[in-house]
Amino acid sequence: MKPDTPAKSSFLPDFCGVRMVFVVVLIGELLALILTLAEAGNIQSDASSLALKSLFIQWVALSSVAILCVSRPWLNHLPDYQAASASYFLMLLVSFITTEVTWWILQNSPAVADILAQTHGIFLIRCMGISAIVSALALRYFYVQHQRQRNIESVAAARIEALQSRIRPHFLFNCMNTIASLTRKEPRLAEEAIEDLSDLFRVSLKDAQSLSSLDDELSLCKRYLRIETHRLGERLQVIWDIDSVPGHVQLPALTLQPLIENAIYHGIETLAGGGTIHITGKKTGNHITIRIDNPLPQDAYQDHHNGNKLALENVQQRINAFFGNQGKLETCIAGDRYHAEITLPCQNENTDR
Repeated sequence: MKPDTPAKSSFLPDFCGVRMVFVVVLIGELLALILTLAEAGNIQSDASSLALKSLFIQWVALSSVAILCVSRPWLNHLPDYQAASASYFLMLLVSFITTEVTWWILQNSPAVADILAQTHGIFLIRCMGISAIVSALALRYFYVQHQRQRNIESVAAARIEALQSRIRPHFLFNCMNTIASLTRKEPRLAEEAIEDLSDLFRVSLKDAQSLSSLDDELSLCKRYLRIETHRLGERLQVIWDIDSVPGHVQLPALTLQPLIENAIYHGIETLAGGGTIHITGKKTGNHITIRIDNPLPQDAYQDHHNGNKLALENVQQRINAFFGNQGKLETCIAGDRYHAEITLPCQNENTDR
């Protein structure tokens, strides 16, 4: 679920969709029922009145939906107030035409004499009055829903920005310390580490609302691991097993790197002889799973759990912000190894999310 929004989007919904047509028909029937109940007559006359009112209201409603569907490309290019005014005018125009056609077709029919037992002017005023009120309420509802959705997207975007900003200091300072230690001993390696760090900066400063491909994320992780290898040497070993995972699957930038850093900080660094980090991935149905596991020192459960809390919650919240309940992060300790497993949807392959 990515919270990107177009620069300009109309508050009018897609009137060409089946769902919208169903909602309009349902609301039309409810309106016909309310109008019939308000007139309280005998059961037989009420049934006839309901049928006629339903026919008339559905005629008006579906005709309005049809004209708005056809006009939507034009309406979407107008400012909101102009689009609302134009839509309101079109709906009233449809109501007026339908009312006039209905009057001239049915005025001489004895079957509807009771329904049309009123002058032409009164009939027109009643129908147009109801149409004006219902149309205004409908447009107001569409506008309020649109504003609500925009607010939700704005909050989600701000939340993702805040979460990503909390990630940046988590690894950048460690990288700077590593480079500083290499400057005198290995200038060439220090230069290489600076180049890797520049890529880390570039990704950490990019738009937080954008997604990154798995290939790009893994490339970033390898650059980070190369920086850490300069510091830890042979104490840090990494085994990759991700060939079966499609590389174009999308995920939030800097999703895997904080987990790998945790594996180093809470695992490899705490062991005198270092250890091996396993990074494995697999595709199951419409989801991919990536697991990162690392060795732990003896009786390190409590310290490891507390130290990982912020980073893990950060990654989990960013996954939720983009994918909702389709993505998740699970962790556990099995024996002397710590496992962090990310599950993400991949049904967006080769398409927009």
